[in-house]
Amino acid sequence: MSVPIQLADGVEIGGGEMPLIAGPCALESEELAIEVAQWLEALRRRLGIGAIFKSSFDKANRSSLASYRGPGLEEGLRILAQVRQVTSLPVVTDVHLPSQCAAVAEVCDLIQIPAFLCRQTDLVVAAAETGRAIAIKKGQFMAPGDMVRLVDKARSTGNERVVVIERGTSFGYNNLVVDMRSFAMLHEAGVKVIYDSTHSLQLPGGGETTGGARQYSEPLARAAVAAGADGIFMEVHPHPEAALSDATTQLPPQRAARLVESLLALFRTVGDRPGSTHGEVPR
Repeated sequence: MSVPIQLADGVEIGGGEMPLIAGPCALESEELAIEVAQWLEALRRRLGIGAIFKSSFDKANRSSLASYRGPGLEEGLRILAQVRQVTSLPVVTDVHLPSQCAAVAEVCDLIQIPAFLCRQTDLVVAAAETGRAIAIKKGQFMAPGDMVRLVDKARSTGNERVVVIERGTSFGYNNLVVDMRSFAMLHEAGVKVIYDSTHSLQLPGGGETTGGARQYSEPLARAAVAAGADGIFMEVHPHPEAALSDATTQLPPQRAARLVESLLALFRTVGDRPGSTHGEVPR
């Protein structure tokens, strides 16, 4: 029997319900963060699901040096602390350096390792050593089975609250695809998997900013839940076209809410996530 993992107070993954992680890609202002967080809190209450607010204080891997990165660590953590105070939602952000982990753990309930940095041993270990739950984004260059070793790095600290976020795999230049077998492969290794329903839509590089294909949000997310995703991650912005990061993939709140409702119904129809399948995890 698969053992549930507590991502934050009141938010569990693998316990029979679908947790939701959502928020704007980058922290643009305190006002915008609180606006989206209040939407998420209302959705959480209406649907009766566990929810965590997510946004980044620094987008350190933007395509162009001129692209907006965020308010930085100190101001970003101040805004995230305000979100917690105003809404009582748990919060998550990503870290880029081992030296950031302790400060982030003071504010955040969950720490995210970015996809491009998922193999960085010192970063993964420093994040796990805080005792917070850890979400490791699967690198666009990683096979599902190879993520098991990265989970083991985090678990080596004694921290068992580790999950993987599936966000697609590089498919030639400037494109991603989602291998729906990924969920079963990671379940076989005892790893719970969250599906990133917006970053999976990216068309990386190819210009000054990363492009995207928002029109495929619904079919890919529904396919992932049917394939066994344990939870959902999505980036939500009240005016996606004006967003300072990921303008082509973030979802407006109303569309996101409709999608979450349909995913929740599908999740409950499919039933328990598979604890294991037969066969070895492809490396």
